[in-house]
Amino acid sequence: MSEAGARRESARKPGGAVQRPRLKLLVFAILCALPLYGSLALWLRAASVIPLAAYGVVSVVAFFLYWSDKRKARADTWRTPENVLHAVELAGGWPGALLAQQMFRHKTRKVSFQLVFWLIVLAHQVFWIDQLFLGANLLAFS
Repeated sequence: MSEAGARRESARKPGGAVQRPRLKLLVFAILCALPLYGSLALWLRAASVIPLAAYGVVSVVAFFLYWSDKRKARADTWRTPENVLHAVELAGGWPGALLAQQMFRHKTRKVSFQLVFWLIVLAHQVFWIDQLFLGANLLAFS
């Protein structure tokens, strides 16, 4: 088997290592920087701890939902609906979902799912850019 074929084959194995972990960790850190900074800023200003707690708790929930769904997919049993996964991502669980996607190689090839997932990540980024740098004017409804 060629080297490229061996890499593709190892990428399909369930317990295989995450491909390009340093690059993915860097991207993950960059994506989490604004939400983490904004959430910490709100907490430190005594405005609210809810965003910080939500990102943490809901990310753990998302991670376990992906883990469970991957196990169910392998066992060919009832699956977690995609709209549930997306709702949890939208509620702040996208960091946990992104980690789970990479660790379990789950939901990474379905283009329609990935499109919605990345739109959710983008929405969170735009929200925090607006909150932190634009005075919450971009998304104001007035």
